[in-house]
Amino acid sequence: MNGKWEAKLKQIEERASHYERKPLSSLYKPRLSKPEEPPSIWKLFHRQTQAFNFVRSCKEDVHVFALECKVEDGQRIYLVTTYTELWFYYKSRKNLLHCYEVIPENAVCKLYFDLEFKKPANPGADGKKMVALLIEHVCKALQELYSVNCSAEDVLNLDSSTDDKFSRHLIFQLHDVAFKDNIHVGNFVRKILQPALHLIANEDDSSLPETAGHASPHFSEAPIEQGIAFNKTSTDKDIGESWTFNSEKLERRGSAEHSSPELSFLVVKSNMGEKHLFVDLGVYTRNRNFRLYKSSKIGKRVALEVAEDNKFFPLQSKHISEEYQYFLSSLVSNVRFSDTLKILTCDTPQNKRKGVEYCNSNSTSVETIEGFQCSPYPEVDRFVLSLVNKNGIKGGIRRWNYFFPEELLVYDICKYRWCENIGRAHKSNNIMILVDLKNEVWYQKCHDPVCKAENFKSDCFPLPAEVGLLFLFQDILKSVTELQEEEFPADETRNNKTKNPHKQSPNKSSASSDVDWDNGIDDAYFLEATEDAELAEAAENSLLSYNSIVDEIPDELIIEVLQE
Repeated sequence: MNGKWEAKLKQIEERASHYERKPLSSLYKPRLSKPEEPPSIWKLFHRQTQAFNFVRSCKEDVHVFALECKVEDGQRIYLVTTYTELWFYYKSRKNLLHCYEVIPENAVCKLYFDLEFKKPANPGADGKKMVALLIEHVCKALQELYSVNCSAEDVLNLDSSTDDKFSRHLIFQLHDVAFKDNIHVGNFVRKILQPALHLIANEDDSSLPETAGHASPHFSEAPIEQGIAFNKTSTDKDIGESWTFNSEKLERRGSAEHSSPELSFLVVKSNMGEKHLFVDLGVYTRNRNFRLYKSSKIGKRVALEVAEDNKFFPLQSKHISEEYQYFLSSLVSNVRFSDTLKILTCDTPQNKRKGVEYCNSNSTSVETIEGFQCSPYPEVDRFVLSLVNKNGIKGGIRRWNYFFPEELLVYDICKYRWCENIGRAHKSNNIMILVDLKNEVWYQKCHDPVCKAENFKSDCFPLPAEVGLLFLFQDILKSVTELQEEEFPADETRNNKTKNPHKQSPNKSSASSDVDWDNGIDDAYFLEATEDAELAEAAENSLLSYNSIVDEIPDELIIEVLQE
């Protein structure tokens, strides 16, 4: 027995001597086993908001994807990873068969469409011809409304049709052009399809042409002139302009002049015989889940593949495979900031009025243009306003845009033209303030052609502590905690637990307590507040763990211990 202990002691002393000669590094960085594989960032969440909060706390260029798990209830979990790593495991199609891109709320994105109709209910419909006509119609609308030139060669056409249903996804690959967010995309699509919507509202089934799908579309001038006000909001002499398409007077009327027979190819029937659009208008909502290229719906075997009649081909590259380029092109929110990028907007009168009221409540004296001044980060907005309100000059925010890949807020500034590059104010061209939320810094760029030619970017300056994400999460957590304490005093909660610590309502989960839910409290708001508190705490823990120091354990040692 003593011999065994002596041998064990000697082994421990040798191991200690080994670590003295080769000490452990201060930080363990997770990585895959092979050096050619990408760095490992792969984290799953049960809630979408948790995933987005983790993205904001992560310094890497990560994105949120949804994965379908169960056929019965359509449950999804949310994956946070990089494009590179997802493609590394996704391309083999052995796993990750049912994946969706989550299009972030308020993020600049591409123009996209989801098209479908039931084949048995529409025996005379020619799906391919309908797609071609729709692309032609959209390209004409982009040209007439925004002076954007495009054709079918700029549209990635993906197909997942079956014997029962015709199904396509269209993603427009416009050069240096994108929409402010997918809500503006939805507004644009509804506006240009108004004539087809009026057909559904005003015509009987018998009045529909039997040759639907064979007419040549023409972008009708009547709805444009009578119902749409189109303005250029940019006053700068720059390349990166923002064009706005606003509906001021468009009303739903029964007269035939608002209907366009040329768009009758867009009207299809359901299995019940009800008329609806070939274009699904329900895919333009916040944080929308949009199926990925090469993925199928759970329980189905047909994946989205490049269509036979697709005319878009990505640029060839020696370093990136063609399949990976198609994958990147198919991502709706894969739009990066560029000085020359033109941002398209299409707002509604209701949103415009709401934006005016919101901005006025922040006491800004800036003239309101389209209500685009106020971002989802009011603390950052106020900080940017403080930068351009000084030395007797009252500048303001003309509009903002959010680029999700870089976590970048871009503010176009008005009435303040001081540029660090030339050390004075420009005579006519305004400036931009860019806020990098990942690195918590801000810097200035310029609309001036000379500054653009020099690719000028000012020094980076740190954001103040009260604008940092950790501070904001802590503030949210504090507010929610105070709200919970106000609604449910500690003494009352303790009494409930003491009276019946294990009692549950038959319709509530184990997390529910014996609380009167009919006391006038709005259940939806309370649940939302509770979730915000959990997410704030999770985000804070993520930030703290990111900055903490953990000893690294060599992979070889882990394998050796497991073998022993």
